[in-house]
Amino acid sequence: MATTRTTGVAAETVSSWGQGLPGYPEWIEPYLPALHSGFNGLNRYVSVPALKAGLGRFVSNPLTGYLMILRTRGRKSSQMRDAPLGYAIVGDHVYCIAGFGRKTHWLANVLADPKVEVILPGRAFSGIAEEVTDDAERLSVLPPLLRSMGVVAGAIGMGNPWKMTPEDISLKCEGLPLVRITATGIAAGPDDPGGWFWVVPIGFSAVGLLWFLRSRRTSRRRA
Repeated sequence: MATTRTTGVAAETVSSWGQGLPGYPEWIEPYLPALHSGFNGLNRYVSVPALKAGLGRFVSNPLTGYLMILRTRGRKSSQMRDAPLGYAIVGDHVYCIAGFGRKTHWLANVLADPKVEVILPGRAFSGIAEEVTDDAERLSVLPPLLRSMGVVAGAIGMGNPWKMTPEDISLKCEGLPLVRITATGIAAGPDDPGGWFWVVPIGFSAVGLLWFLRSRRTSRRRA
């Protein structure tokens, strides 16, 4: 549940995994901590391995949304951490949003060390991430960003970004930090040395070989 702390100026509401933020309707708030835990498990065992294996181009589409991997350095562990996120490319920058507010782990890592790596479905780069504080920039970027998330945005109560005005979308996303990533160099992607894409053709080849051998064995038994 959301808690309240008193500062020297005024009372400040501290949200727990998105609770108390305008973007989420009241009915979903009790489920946000469980939703956060569910996303963590799904990301760790499904989304991140799939994106690392170069399957982002096959799982990203306008219906289910587009995913990238944002790699940040853990502020406590100093180890690289991978977070699959919805994204939009606007101008020369990649944008993403901290969907659970300021408690989002990857956001805390970015604020501690803005040097990041980004793996998109078709490319990879290193860059500098920084929070967007300009209202006009948020107003122009948030609509295409929410639309890039497909049905996910509507499923979690964010509304229909195709029908909402930029002002309504900005209001919905109040309290959700927007992050801008500026490319500064080259990073290794799934197809590069050290990437995981090699597992895909080898895996398909192994399955095909097993199917072929099994078919031959079955044919010999019937002969």
